[in-house]
Amino acid sequence: MIPGDGIGPEISESVEKIFSAAKVPIEWDRVDVTPVKGPDGRFSIPLKAIESVQRNKIGLKGPLATPIGKGHRSLNLEIRKVFSLYANVRPCRSLEGYKTLYDNVDIVTIRENTEGEYSGIEHEIVAGVVQSIKLITEPASRRVAEYAFEYAKANGRKVITAVHKANIM
Repeated sequence: MIPGDGIGPEISESVEKIFSAAKVPIEWDRVDVTPVKGPDGRFSIPLKAIESVQRNKIGLKGPLATPIGKGHRSLNLEIRKVFSLYANVRPCRSLEGYKTLYDNVDIVTIRENTEGEYSGIEHEIVAGVVQSIKLITEPASRRVAEYAFEYAKANGRKVITAVHKANIM
């Protein structure tokens, strides 16, 4: 369990209570991901947190804040890269009895999660002007597309729509 920052600890505590009430037999291994400065001068996730996820083969993470202007990379992005969490899977379904603007919604969005806006390649050109590079590679695009097709096959989905965000930085 990585409680995270901001509302993260509150959410994490609620999740623990829900699991306990449902009598889910989990022994939580709580780890802190306050960034540590490595020998190369870069801040990263503490090794204890990485080892815990590797040892347990699972992790539950609250939102992580990235301090602005202090030389920190996004810890959320770093976790995605360390564990190759390249596919963000977001199912969205209508719930019976809850009226919304649209009826019979049943869609799954699968988004590449390590490149594009999540590359973290940024630098200051001149004082006060930062440039962010939107990196998109063929291998990462193919990998997430293959994941989407495998997901569709495994879940009886008949249609896949590919969407790009070329006009968005």
